Amino acid sequence: MSNVLEAHELTRHYNVSRGLFKPAATVQALNGVSFNLEAGKTLAVVGESGCGKSTLARALTLIEQPSSGSLQIAGREVTGASKAERRQLRRDVQMVFQNPYASLNPRQKVGDQLAEPLLINTRLSAAERREKVQAMMQQVGLRPEHYHRYPHMFSGGQRQRIALARAMMLQPKVLVADEPTSALDVSIQAQVLNLFMDLQEQFGTGYVFISHNLAVVRHVADDVLVMYLGRPVEMGPAEVLYERPLHPYTQVLLSATPTIHPDPDKPRVRVSGELPNPLDPPSGCAFHKRCPYADQRCREERPELRLIAARQVACHHVERLE
Repeated sequence: MSNVLEAHELTRHYNVSRGLFKPAATVQALNGVSFNLEAGKTLAVVGESGCGKSTLARALTLIEQPSSGSLQIAGREVTGASKAERRQLRRDVQMVFQNPYASLNPRQKVGDQLAEPLLINTRLSAAERREKVQAMMQQVGLRPEHYHRYPHMFSGGQRQRIALARAMMLQPKVLVADEPTSALDVSIQAQVLNLFMDLQEQFGTGYVFISHNLAVVRHVADDVLVMYLGRPVEMGPAEVLYERPLHPYTQVLLSATPTIHPDPDKPRVRVSGELPNPLDPPSGCAFHKRCPYADQRCREERPELRLIAARQVACHHVERLE
């Protein structure tokens, strides 16, 4: 399959004021993220709050311009593209947000909101737009009478179905889902995830699935990208990472995942401390202040991603941890 999304050394830095008479500081929200996404595949991006997941989502969906690096959508370069070219590219990448109610216009009927992408980006007649909207509503499990209702008249699960239907109206090449099930009841999450998978199979869309719920990620992802303080620390096929995580941070994340039948023979990996201040990141490996295996080299030299055991890992001592 061909790649629908290619990112190479993406960075996104912000200048932050620290108050009167103090120089501005730089937050490196993204600091060198690279990956490829094939059509019909799902890349999950995981990590704790502050690791840069949502910043990556905004860069991929052209909401924000990367500070540096290369980004290609369906083979077309995004960085340096003109305003008209970026408008064309936005048709190929859509986003589903965490809070479905906040992403919908409370004063606009659902049918009109679903038809809006077609109105802006196509020359279809009103009748043709209505026909496409009704077909998409049926695909996501909404009834015809929902066309004339407002968002407040729906449950959380139904609103996320509406948001997903709107994102898929133009049949994008890439769909970025930022915590799409975290605001839903557990009983509804499985239904929405199944809907994501059904639409992916039908349209061949590539998904970037951003989540902190590793139990969910295991069921939907083909590949997993683990981020820490704006940088990838481990990346590879989902079954490989879940079967034998190598980076200490990945081990911590998987060890903390709740499970119904915990394995008593599987040791729990614990760390102390909090996520470092992004305004003053530590030298060397960003994880060294919390890592139980850190030594002097970790404190001084930043590890780069390298291929180990069918995945890429950024750790100086990964061979010792295998």
